[in-house]
Amino acid sequence: MGNVENVNVVGRAEWLAARKELLTAEKDFTQLCDDLARQRRNMPWVRVEKDYVFDGPNGPQHLGDLFEGRSQLIVYHFMFAPDAQAGCKSCSFWADHFDATIPHLNARDVTFVAVSRAPRAKLEAQARRLGWRFKWLSCGDGDFNYDFRVSFDPSRAPAEYNYASFKGTNLDMPGFSTFIKGADGAIYHTYSTFGRGIEMANATYNLLDIAPKGRNEEGLPYVMSWVRFHDEYGT
Repeated sequence: MGNVENVNVVGRAEWLAARKELLTAEKDFTQLCDDLARQRRNMPWVRVEKDYVFDGPNGPQHLGDLFEGRSQLIVYHFMFAPDAQAGCKSCSFWADHFDATIPHLNARDVTFVAVSRAPRAKLEAQARRLGWRFKWLSCGDGDFNYDFRVSFDPSRAPAEYNYASFKGTNLDMPGFSTFIKGADGAIYHTYSTFGRGIEMANATYNLLDIAPKGRNEEGLPYVMSWVRFHDEYGT
């Protein structure tokens, strides 16, 4: 689709009939999304027993510190290996959407952070370059990323991603993990999502999905090969 020669051009009345038919399917999809959201909220929790420590802007912070007084925490697992010169371009595509959401998340008792294995100096350099303000911490060589199955070292944990055996060559992969803190300070892992499960946070993809040509990624060398750091488009 998107090529005028291959599109069925009709009158307004026929277009409206087709649009109303599609609207029925869209409403069914919205209802399914609402049902899935309820199922997520009803998932059982797992108590976090380890004392994970991160290197943040103000020095070492424990997992409990990341909540910043709120009861809920969303962590984005940002692909940035310690020896890499820059973080993943695809993760950076996602990260471009984070800052504007944070005041609204905070208003709903949710704190948002990103976590990578790269040292904090590298994280701060990339954040400065791209104008990001969200909190970005390093988990270094700690267990956090390995325990939540977004970093891979068979000597430390099974190579699993998206709840299946991981066969890829990347040392890190993206994802979201969510946590809640009880009144007694106990922390619980409530949910994680990986692969295409993270697309909900990418407003650009959601807008492209309503554009005439959609994501228009067919025929590319690989999906998302068009993505650049946002200061590199046009170069």
